[in-house]
Amino acid sequence: MKCERCTRKECSKKSKTADREDAPAAPPRPAREGAEKGEFHRLADVKVFLSDCLACDSCVTAEEGARVSQQNAEDFFRVLSLNKKCDTSKHKVLAVSVCPQSLPYFAAKFSLSVADASRRLCGFLKSLGVHYVFDTAIAADFSLLESQKEFVRRYRRHSEEAPALPMLTSACPGWVRYAERVLGQPVTPHLCTAKSPQQIMGSLVKDYFARRQNLSPDKIFHVIVAPCYDKKLEALEEDFSGALGGSRGADCVLTSGEIVQLMEQSDLSVEDAAVDTLFGDLEGEPRRHDGSSSDGYLAHVFRHAAKELFGQDVGEVTYRPLRNKDFQEVTLEKDGQVLLRFAAACGFRNVQNVVLKLKRGKFPYHFVEVLACPGGCLHGRGQGPAQGGRADKALLRQVDALYASVPVRAPEGSSRVRELYQEWLRGAESTRAQETLHTEFRGPGRPALSRDFKW
Repeated sequence: MKCERCTRKECSKKSKTADREDAPAAPPRPAREGAEKGEFHRLADVKVFLSDCLACDSCVTAEEGARVSQQNAEDFFRVLSLNKKCDTSKHKVLAVSVCPQSLPYFAAKFSLSVADASRRLCGFLKSLGVHYVFDTAIAADFSLLESQKEFVRRYRRHSEEAPALPMLTSACPGWVRYAERVLGQPVTPHLCTAKSPQQIMGSLVKDYFARRQNLSPDKIFHVIVAPCYDKKLEALEEDFSGALGGSRGADCVLTSGEIVQLMEQSDLSVEDAAVDTLFGDLEGEPRRHDGSSSDGYLAHVFRHAAKELFGQDVGEVTYRPLRNKDFQEVTLEKDGQVLLRFAAACGFRNVQNVVLKLKRGKFPYHFVEVLACPGGCLHGRGQGPAQGGRADKALLRQVDALYASVPVRAPEGSSRVRELYQEWLRGAESTRAQETLHTEFRGPGRPALSRDFKW
């Protein structure tokens, strides 16, 4: 049967209903010789269910599937347990970075405001032994700013062979995996080269923050809390950066649903705590980027392009649903002429339509924000499905409303980001910034593609 998130004619997946009801839990890892069952053992035994995309072996090898199944709380609690032993040479600094889309889910589950949910989550993690809890919004700032600049450059050079328009976002790992493994040419040259917030946060923690703390990257164990299982695969695929000393930016990814299970099973006494910043102080109230269900690439790039290319200031971005609520269009018009036409496509059915039109050369858009999950990141499969694996629609409606209530942050106005561009990256247009904030993509059996784009 053809699965929702794979366009190949043959797919090894069972029907969607069967998959959700009978999806195998992550296989247990062999017990280590002499392994002890510490105080965290019970919490570490939470079962993990793979998402549609990661359960399909048309796109994921057996080895990758095994490694993804091991992306659970076991290593996290192993480090917590080691930190309680006397041999300090094996201790690690535990840092957890939380995606903004996860906080409304915690708020909905525990009937809290988003700000209170942030403090409750931070307090819980620190009660376990986590040293620092960060918000990944600052990493998304970098990803958005670099995406804005890249689109303007592409637009001004769109008559050349490369870089190509339309530009397709690359922050969703499920979509990127599909583009690289299945589609290849002619799609991969259209992918934005700006790294995802998760990848950039890994560099911020293991490079910038590590140096501020006088630590080597391998002395930090970095956990990402995300709404999506595909983020686990993204962490495993991440290229080792020389600046990180051979260490991965994210050592472990736990979904929002997994964290809620840990919180519900824990009997620890928890006091609310404030989120930390990379600069050694405490974070203020949670902030999100403009966008209904994601980090808002469409809205931010659209406003920036309208100003830079046509001198027009855009206030509220007006979305117009087309085929369905998960495919929406935004246009900039002047004197009856369309200057910019952007779209947001969520869910693989809409993504397939985008790809089909692109291949046929009948594509009217300059930019498309592409998200694998129907409903976007807020509705990621890691946001704790209801009994039987089906989405809890009532809960997701609460999540949507809570996310919309969070104040919006503008990356362009962040003094912290400007400081990091200079102190950490030696300038916004430096070679270091290009190497740290941008990536490259490969098609099936093809070499890297994006480095052909000369800044």
